[in-house]
Amino acid sequence: MGPCMTIDTNVAQSRQERARQWVVKLARYREPSTFRSLFELVVTLVPFLLLWVLAWAALEVSPWLSLALAVLNGAFLVRIFIIQHDLGHASYFANRTASDWLGRALGVITLTPYDVWRRTHAIHHSHHGDLDHRGIGDVLTLTVEEYRSRSRFGRFMYRLYRHPLVLFVLGPSYLFILQNRLPFGLMKSGWRYWTSAMGTNALIVLIVSLILWLGGLMPFLLIYIPTSVIGATIGVWLFYVQHQFEETHWAKEAEWHLHDAALEGSSHYQLPQPLQWMTGNIGIHHVHHLYSRIPFYRLTEVLRDQPELAQAQRMSIRESLACVKLKLWDEKTQRLMSFREMRHLYGIA
Repeated sequence: MGPCMTIDTNVAQSRQERARQWVVKLARYREPSTFRSLFELVVTLVPFLLLWVLAWAALEVSPWLSLALAVLNGAFLVRIFIIQHDLGHASYFANRTASDWLGRALGVITLTPYDVWRRTHAIHHSHHGDLDHRGIGDVLTLTVEEYRSRSRFGRFMYRLYRHPLVLFVLGPSYLFILQNRLPFGLMKSGWRYWTSAMGTNALIVLIVSLILWLGGLMPFLLIYIPTSVIGATIGVWLFYVQHQFEETHWAKEAEWHLHDAALEGSSHYQLPQPLQWMTGNIGIHHVHHLYSRIPFYRLTEVLRDQPELAQAQRMSIRESLACVKLKLWDEKTQRLMSFREMRHLYGIA
């Protein structure tokens, strides 16, 4: 056995041992509490429905007041999505059947077909940071060399896709309102995903029809759409900063390792306590990727007990704003960089 092979074997064994240690440490946080899960569901759905009622009643007072309440309710929609997210990971209830049916119901509210999303999100967890498996459940990210090899039109289209106006203004509405109506990524994967998408669509149509029948166009335009758009926009922003930061982790499949990608390729987004509560601790994303079966309300326990994880990959709101300029993965320097940095280092337009 040559020296290179010995080194590679030692590295692989070290990674496996480190992964095993994390699995053992984090497994004790995986058990959900039925009472706590029901409590979190109630304190999320009740305010969401109450704000809906108040926004509808406010139409008689001021459309601007109604719109403001709808925008506020977008934050509770994010929290509903976080619960749906945990249901998809089977971390919210011990009973998988109950989890799946509640997830399907919440998917009507979040405009997200549960079974489709659960599968594509599982692919995201299985391949995040793997340069040889991109395209499902992630933000499209090219390497510098891939960008270099594109035609002028191809470069333009990628720049357009990565523009903040597209990613954070137009993109969220397109994703949740339009793209989610079909099982993209799973179009040829069987009837189950089509049933999920079409069943969710049918119930959305029913709800919208009831809104229009009972209240006319204004509740739809000033409450339903703004709540959905704000929730979608916040959700996309959170997903972006969870993985798109300068020293994130990308590697070819041969060098890629699940637990390295989880710990190094997911951020610890530090939010003020009210925002952390509203977003269901999803900012503790590195821990979630290390062990996705931990309920969101137990993630803070992990940080309390595991100082290494409490300090890892920390990112403030101010620091997260700088992530918007990052567009390309540079395999030479092992970091995300902006188009301006690429031009400066490599002279690529």
